[in-house]
Amino acid sequence: MTIEDSDALIVVDVQVDFCPGGALAVTGGNEIVPVINRLAPRFQCHVYTRDWHPADHCCFSETPQWVDGSWPRHCVRDTPGAAFHPDLAVLPGALIVSKAEHRDRDAYSGFDGTELAATLREMNIRRAFVCGLATDYCVKATALDGVKHGFEAILIEDACRGVDLPAGSVARAVEEMRAAGVTKCSSGDLA
Repeated sequence: MTIEDSDALIVVDVQVDFCPGGALAVTGGNEIVPVINRLAPRFQCHVYTRDWHPADHCCFSETPQWVDGSWPRHCVRDTPGAAFHPDLAVLPGALIVSKAEHRDRDAYSGFDGTELAATLREMNIRRAFVCGLATDYCVKATALDGVKHGFEAILIEDACRGVDLPAGSVARAVEEMRAAGVTKCSSGDLA
């Protein structure tokens, strides 16, 4: 698959709190950083999404159940946990998209409550290559919304990691994306 000028790389939520040692760590989350860093220079358009929660965000729970609406406190704006992974090369000129910024509303997708779709259209982007954390939550939501907004969405599977809670949720997410028209590839498929 050849990368073209009308392609965007969307790196979803590769933040300290989602990597090992973080408040809501995804197993192996840090392992995708070198893959993303190798891929990014091949693209002309780079988007990095991030959870950017207020301290009293509605999804936080004192007794988290690790499901929608019941997560441990994570990615609170302007805290070390909300920073991008220190080894992630955020390229100059990249679009930084903050999401889930309102205390009373959660948002998994980089398109939800942001200007991302309009910005990508203005840049004549046709395909959105999606990677990051976590496959079964924010990556899935971003890829599905990419399709809804008229982009061809491609999941870079080896540049993602999932929560997989309950077990099998990553496989179900990949199947849901496929059924909605998201195609998948490996980083090695991209030239």
